[in-house]
This record gives sequence, structure tokens and C-alpha cells, in this order.
Amino acid sequence: QVQLVESGGGLVQAGGSLRLSCAASGRIDKIDRINAMGWWTQFPGKRRELVAAITRDGRTNYADFVKGRFTISRDNAKNTVYLQMNSLKPEDTAVYYCTAAELPYGVDYWGLGTQVTVSS
Repeated sequence: QVQLVESGGGLVQAGGSLRLSCAASGRIDKIDRINAMGWWTQFPGKRRELVAAITRDGRTNYADFVKGRFTISRDNAKNTVYLQMNSLKPEDTAVYYCTAAELPYGVDYWGLGTQVTVSS
């Protein structure tokens, strides 16, 4: 199958920045079929929701609450997706999960998540 390993989370002050990374590994035939990669989050007491996603050909989609602050990118050669998080707010505090899918949307695989904590 496919494993997604996130890194880059941590503690940052409000207004600061973090860069999350997620590398896909596992069966080559499965990895080669990955189209969409993305980041989801789960705020306390709420369901998981999309933060940003990017297709293999570079089309992006962002949640309204991160537009203008977060940027998603990917390196197809490295099977890696990134999330540059700028102007962080305390309400951005959550676990962020990396995802991948064979279609240009949706989720087939989940990472274990990385904690982002923004202090005021």
C-alpha cells in the first residue's frame, strides 16, 4: 500500500510560519497512480475538513479560512507535498493530516498527522 509520513509541525507564535512536508512511500505501482495530494485538519469537536489539495498537474483547491495565508505545492519526482503556512493564528491550532488519492479529488490514504500549535 501507500504510507504517508508528515513532518514540520510544531509550536509557533501567532503571525509566524511553518512548512509541513509529507512524503509518500510504499508500492511503486500504487504511488504512480496517486493524483491528488492534500492536507486536512480536525479542529476540536469538529469533523475532519479539507485545508488544501493539489492535483498531479498542479491544480489547487483551498479552504476559505486559509486562502491568502497557506500555499500547497508538490514535487512529483519526490512524491512529496508541502504546505507553507504563513500568518498563523491561534485558531489554526490542530492536527494536520496528509492525504493522497488516485482520483483528482477525494482521499484514499491518510497520514498519521502532525500537530500544529499556534500561541497567542
